[in-house]
Parts: sequence; C-alpha cells; structure tokens
Amino acid sequence: MSRLDGRVAIVTGAGRGIGASLARIMAAEGCALVVNDLGVAVDGGGEDQSPAATVVDEIVSAGGTAVANYDDVADHASAEKLIQCAIDEFGRLDVVVNVAGILRDRMIFNMSEEEWDAVVRVHLKGTFNTSKFAAIYWRKAREGKYRLINFTSGSGLFGAPGQPNYAAAKLGIVGLTYSCANSLGPYGVTANAIAPGAATRMTATVPEGRRRMRPLSEEDPQRSPDNIAPPVVYLASTESDWLNGRVIGANGYRISLYNNPEVIREISSPEPWDMDRAFEHIESSFRPAIEGRRMGAPRPRTSGDEKRGGR
Repeated sequence: MSRLDGRVAIVTGAGRGIGASLARIMAAEGCALVVNDLGVAVDGGGEDQSPAATVVDEIVSAGGTAVANYDDVADHASAEKLIQCAIDEFGRLDVVVNVAGILRDRMIFNMSEEEWDAVVRVHLKGTFNTSKFAAIYWRKAREGKYRLINFTSGSGLFGAPGQPNYAAAKLGIVGLTYSCANSLGPYGVTANAIAPGAATRMTATVPEGRRRMRPLSEEDPQRSPDNIAPPVVYLASTESDWLNGRVIGANGYRISLYNNPEVIREISSPEPWDMDRAFEHIESSFRPAIEGRRMGAPRPRTSGDEKRGGR
C-alpha cells in the first residue's frame, strides 16, 4: 500500500512550484487531490486556470486522482466552496495543505498600505479561511485522522529585511498553527507548519544579497521543490498523530525540527522593580545570552548519522 491510500487532500497554490510538487507526490502516494490555484503572477495579478489544470492532467495521466479548483483562498466565501469541493468530489476531507501565496517586497519605509494588505490577505487570511472551514467539517465528522499543514517561511522565523509584510504573515501563520493545534485535538486534528527552502518563482525574485541560503538554482537537485515532500507526506499520513503544534524545516536534503518559543533567561523580584535595579539586572542577565549567540556560541548538535537520517 502507498502511504496516503484512501486519504483526500486539498493543496492550495498547487499549480506551480512547491504546491505542484506536493500535489504530484502526494497523488503518487495514493492521495486523492484537489489542486487549488488561481494561476496568478508572483505579485498576485492576473488569473490563469492552466497551471492547476496541467498538474491535474499530469496526476491523472500517471494513474492518480485529482480535480482542479480555482477558488480564491483569500476570499472567505470562496474558501468555503473549496472545502466543499473536496467533500462533493471525494466524499470526505482528511488533509489541508496551505501553500498559496504572493510577494510584494519592499523595505518597511517604502511599503504601501496596499502592498501590506495584499500579502497579509493571501497568506494569513487565506490560511485562516481554509483552516476555519476545514475545522467546521472536521468538528462535525469527528471520526478521522485529520491534518492541517500550513506553510511558514524563514522570512518570518528570522525576519527578512525586505519582506515585512510577508514575514509578518508567515510568522502569524505559526501562531495560527499553534492555536489550531491546541484547539482541534479533540476532533482528531493535528496542525503543524512547514518552513521550506527551494528554488521557485518566488525565491527567484529575492535579490541575492537578501537571501539566507546559497543562490537558488532550478538545476541544483538540492533546491528542487520535490525535497519538501517527505515531511509533508509524513504529516499527511495516519502515522503522525504524535506530531502536533510544531514547525518542521525542509531545505535540500535536510529535515529540521524547530524549537517552539521558550524562556532562555529570566529575572524576578520579590517586589515591584526599581528602575535602576531593572536596568542593571536586564543588562547583566540578558545581554550575555544575546551576545553569546551573536558570537556563535556552540550549540548541541546531532551525530553525523542522526543528522543524515542514519545512512
């Protein structure tokens, strides 16, 4: 049996790039797919049904099961129609993978209100919309192993300087994922986020000086969007019940587990803080922790075999 036999999934933004790779690979693993994509340009302009239709044709030609969908995830009512599409076509919905997104890059002092709103609308509101209507269905169904898989970004986790709108939306998705993980467990749902690294239309628009990784080339197999699939397929499977409320990195041939936010230093007082004492203790306690990290203080690492998956 394939790993996703009998599962039904929606993948948004599945006409190109990472979304398309996920749709094709999940279908090859036995999943029935709703391939959702408006076919817009990187900045969100225009619409084109051919990218989603082409991916569906490829899946069906390879013996898989898929239908195309062109609903706008950023529109509340359209997102409800998208969720209903899976139920109408396949009789159920087990997995939602929220990949859809656009870019309107600008430094914070140059960014317009419209550029901010457009990116937050697609990424953060779009993820809310699909998650909400999937959760309504899962709450009523109750019998299943349901999966919400949201896409965040290193831009949000580390704060890309030329992407304040995108970074805010992507870190907002992490908070939304944590909330869903804590609220939807009683209905058989897990919620996790993926932080990907791959060569796509979107990464091609980022100036090289702002990239956190080496130059992205579509010819480099380590930069292939297909490398994002293994942790997503695992999360979408029925075997991943134990994994909930986490951020998983997928970059090249590496799969990473991020820490959830945690306190690393704390000072306390038996009485209200005197301002002089607060200044003194904040600096003496917090500053060494921050400066030590900046200077590259050693961090615990896995062994070579563990890091490489035991090869």
